[in-house]
Amino acid sequence: MTEKNTPTRDKTLLVFNCHEPWVYQLGSLGYRLDVIVDLKGKYNLGWDERMRPLPANARLLTLPQALASRTDYYAIITHNVTDLMDVRERSEPKILVLHHTLEGRVEEEHPDCDPRAFRDRLHQYVELVGAHVVATSMYKGESWGFTEDIVHFGIDVNDYPPYSGEKACGVRVCNFINSRRRILRWDFHEKAFQGIPVTLVGHNPDIPGVEAARDWNDLKKTLQSHRFYIHTADPRLEGGFNMASAEAMATGLPVLGNRHPTSPVRHGISGFLSDDPDELRRYARILLEDRDLAALMGQQARKTISEKFSLTRFRTSFMRSIEIARRKWRARRITSAAAGTNPWPPVAVGR
Repeated sequence: MTEKNTPTRDKTLLVFNCHEPWVYQLGSLGYRLDVIVDLKGKYNLGWDERMRPLPANARLLTLPQALASRTDYYAIITHNVTDLMDVRERSEPKILVLHHTLEGRVEEEHPDCDPRAFRDRLHQYVELVGAHVVATSMYKGESWGFTEDIVHFGIDVNDYPPYSGEKACGVRVCNFINSRRRILRWDFHEKAFQGIPVTLVGHNPDIPGVEAARDWNDLKKTLQSHRFYIHTADPRLEGGFNMASAEAMATGLPVLGNRHPTSPVRHGISGFLSDDPDELRRYARILLEDRDLAALMGQQARKTISEKFSLTRFRTSFMRSIEIARRKWRARRITSAAAGTNPWPPVAVGR
């Protein structure tokens, strides 16, 4: 049987666990998944069941186990330069997925770094290891200078229960708020929703009373019962939506936030957007008082996710990305063989 028509279930992807909701959607591709856990820098070891259940076709392993594995991986999916360096000795096709803007990444993790130097370093390393780069939005791809392949995450709206909105309260899901205040425009959030009941959900050990959901079902019920969702972000540092806000829209919640060029929210139709905190607070009060209006706007939000962020679209697009990575990998091997060189030479680039 040729590679082209071999069923995906007979192939295995190796993927670093960046955050469980994004990795979980890879289960829809049909490949077997080897997921690398116990990674440095993550606040939890293993797979966090509070975010998503482990896909049925996945198994967990450590980085040493992955490096020693005799599996011939169909592709290796990474999320940063450190991941790429960790698997530099493996010769399979590699994909780098960009989840953040360059400016946001520098702000959060490398405040003393020159963004241009950081970007140039990434381009250099990608070229050296022959990786294919996928950005999760054009906005993020443009910030890094990689716009060849854009694949938005995918959400199946049928995975979420219908909106009820019985709690006259806003909700927001976010981890590590205090370390990301500037990225999240948290000062604006606090001004806009002062005096408005808001439930915060997420891993924030330094904020009393704020906890992560018990599991995915618990998160769905929390979203289902609240009146509206909140998403704010600095347009210079972060996108106008993320998986949490898209999940809320899939549940049927209208979204309130600041104006952002990449926001999927249509002002006055699927939510309200304003850069005036007083005005945004007025919109919040309108929705707290009018559950029917919130439900009507939430229907439009759900429609947006179904049309623009479907799981089917993600599956088609990312499987194409995998094949692009494999074509590049094969071309690199052929060119190197003709030149008598090593297609994946040892690389020493500072982290």
